[in-house]
Amino acid sequence: MQYRKLGQTNIDVSVIALGTMTWGEQNSEAEAHAQLDYAVDRGVNLIDAAEMYPVPPKPETQGLTERYIGTWLSQSGKRDKVLVATKVAGPSRKLAQAAHIRGGKTKFDRANIEAALNDSLQRLQTDYVDLYQLHWPDRTTNHFGELGYSHVEDEDTVPIAETLQVLSDLVKAGKIRHIGLSNETPWGVSQFLNIAKDQGLERVVSIQNPYNLLNRSFEIGNAEIAIREQVGLLAYSPLAFGALTGKYLNGAKPAGARLMLWERFARYKAPAAEQAISQYVALAHQHGLDPAQLALAYVNSRRFVTSNIIGATNLDQLKTNIDSIDLTLSAEVLQAVEHIHLQHPNPSP
Repeated sequence: MQYRKLGQTNIDVSVIALGTMTWGEQNSEAEAHAQLDYAVDRGVNLIDAAEMYPVPPKPETQGLTERYIGTWLSQSGKRDKVLVATKVAGPSRKLAQAAHIRGGKTKFDRANIEAALNDSLQRLQTDYVDLYQLHWPDRTTNHFGELGYSHVEDEDTVPIAETLQVLSDLVKAGKIRHIGLSNETPWGVSQFLNIAKDQGLERVVSIQNPYNLLNRSFEIGNAEIAIREQVGLLAYSPLAFGALTGKYLNGAKPAGARLMLWERFARYKAPAAEQAISQYVALAHQHGLDPAQLALAYVNSRRFVTSNIIGATNLDQLKTNIDSIDLTLSAEVLQAVEHIHLQHPNPSP
C-alpha cells in the first residue's frame, strides 16, 4: 500500500480507501466485516461512511452502514488501526431521499451537527471520528450530476463561519480529529479556508468529490486549490458505479448490479458515456490491463488525490480494486487516456 499525508496534518492515509455505501443494502453485516478484514490486512486505513448510508437512502436502512462498522470496531479491537471518516447530511433541497433524516432538520447549525455526530458516534461505537465531513453544501449549488450552476437569490442558509465554529468546537471537545468537505465547489473551499484563517478556526483537510474517467470536472477549478492549499481529493465513484469495468457494454444487464437496480444513476448509462467507456475498455485490453484497474490507477496517479475511495460488493471485486495500487500506467497509456477524454469530456458529471 502507498500512503499520502491528509491535508497539512502528519496523518498518513492509504491511497486506497474503503467505501461503504452498499453496506446495509447490497451487503450484509458479515460481508461488511469480511471486507474490512481483507482491506485492513492489505494496508487500507481509511474507512469512509456517512450518516445517510446505505445508498439509496431510505428510512428503514439509514444508519446501518455505520452500525456495521461499529460492530466490527468493537469485535476486532482495531480502532487504532483505522481512520474512521463519516459525514453529516445537508439540507434536502435537491436530495429529497434524505428528507427523513432528523425529520428534515439537516441544516449545518449547532443543534443539527451535534445531533448528527452524537448519533454517528453511537452507531460507530467510538468516542471520536478521525474525519468529519459536510456531505454537501448548506447552500444550493451544482453537485450530484450537475455541471451548470444556477444561482438562488436570498437563500436561507447557515453562514459558513457559523458551521465552522461548531465543527471547531467539536474538535476541541475531542469528538472530531479533523474536518472535511464533500460535493463542494472552488468558491466553497476557498471560503472555508479564508474564514478559518481569519477567525482562527479549524482548517479543512480534504474534499470528497466524484472523480473518474467519465467525470474529471474536479480538475477545472478544485484541483488547483487541492494542490496549492493542501486540501486533497478523496475521490468517490472512481469506477462510475462499476460502469468503467465495461460490464454494462453492448446492452449487458448483470443481475444485482447497481445500475440495474436503481435508475437514479442513469447518467452512467448515457450514450455518450457508453462511447467513452468502450474506448477506455478497449485501451485496457490493448495493453493487457484490467479495465477497472486502469480506471483506478489513473485516479491513483493524480497529484491532487489524497485517497481513492473504492467500493465493492464482493471480495473478488475488492481484491481487484486494491491491486490497482501496484499498477503504474505507462506514458503511452496516459496519452491515450487524454486522447479519449478530449473526444468525450465529462459525459457523466
